[in-house]
Amino acid sequence: MVSDYLARQLSTAALTANALHPPHSYRTMLPSYLAGWLTGELAPQLLGLTVADTLRELRSRRRSPLGLALAGASALGLAAVVRESTQARGRLDSALRDGLGADYLDRLSQTYADVDLGTPLGQLLWPLVPESDEVEVIRDVVYDDRHGRRGLLDVYRQRGAKEPGPVLVQVPGGGWTIGSKDRQARPLMHHMAARGWVCLAVNYRLSPRDPFPAQIVDVKRALAWARGHAHEYGGDPAFLAVTGGSAGGHLTALAAFTRHDRTFQPGFEDADTHVDAAVPLYGVYDFAGVTSPRAQEMRDRFLGPRVLRQDPRAHPAAFAAASPILRITAQAPPTMVVHGDRDSLVEVEQARRLVAVLRETSRREVVYAELPGAQHAFDYFPSIRTAALVRGVERFLRWAYDEAVTAAALDTSQG
Repeated sequence: MVSDYLARQLSTAALTANALHPPHSYRTMLPSYLAGWLTGELAPQLLGLTVADTLRELRSRRRSPLGLALAGASALGLAAVVRESTQARGRLDSALRDGLGADYLDRLSQTYADVDLGTPLGQLLWPLVPESDEVEVIRDVVYDDRHGRRGLLDVYRQRGAKEPGPVLVQVPGGGWTIGSKDRQARPLMHHMAARGWVCLAVNYRLSPRDPFPAQIVDVKRALAWARGHAHEYGGDPAFLAVTGGSAGGHLTALAAFTRHDRTFQPGFEDADTHVDAAVPLYGVYDFAGVTSPRAQEMRDRFLGPRVLRQDPRAHPAAFAAASPILRITAQAPPTMVVHGDRDSLVEVEQARRLVAVLRETSRREVVYAELPGAQHAFDYFPSIRTAALVRGVERFLRWAYDEAVTAAALDTSQG
């Protein structure tokens, strides 16, 4: 008979093995992602529980040798996972120096000695985002009154801010079929809002009820709303950045690279929807299936029947138009791309190929950080890796904002 302790250690060992070596077949990607996502970001907590459970087992009279062996192996594996998460900070720092210049921090208008984040012990013990007294959240602001809750956004802003702040639009993920503005990217938005940014978390219509391109149309409409109304909430609409993960990463990149595409702005073709900086995270950048057989399988088995609701072979132009990797021009804004090298849902090769095309085509700066051990949606919890990401994204956005302010001042002086 399997003891309770042995059963727990078998489960922990399986979770740890999946976190270290996730399978990447299409059939196993969803369960592998879910297990790896939780284990990878909550590895310190799981390691602590394993140690506590083992100490309890050692005090019992009927010890399980196999369970103890599995616990030892899991502890070593989880320690390796934790170590990988601590490497995210170095990877992000290196990526920022490579993309922006080794002296980019010296050129910023803000000192960063006071925002050099680690991971607070309290967050390791209770990995949920606490509400900050510094941040005010205004919920359910209407940016499009035709689609009910799908046309709402939340505003995150600093309490008592004395000056207008640059605007960051956050686009949630969820495979274009689920998802909401309420829970995603909260560590980043709370952090940025506490430092004077005005963050807008947006809903958008979902497929299959509203097939693509409804999603990018809504994101564009939210950007147009932000240009016209962000000042009402303390934002400076002269600088507008966009970020998002997964499906939100796809929509972030597509919005950034299609500044002049009037087909994504039906009824508001002349509205200003350009963005000044983009931070797509672990996004799907290839709807057309041009990067790999895995991308083709995703196109044929999910994107076609569930998202666009079209046959990709009968309508290849629609899938090409939806692919950020095929929409890059020299006018692409400064872009920071982040992806995990163990992403089970979206292979890292899509991010690598996107960055390669960006660097060949765009006239602006490109930052690429590939994080060791990171799964899809790793930034949901305020984990060690998430703290490093928040720190890196803030520095990139601050650099982009300072560059925009400097360029505007130069244009004014010359005019």
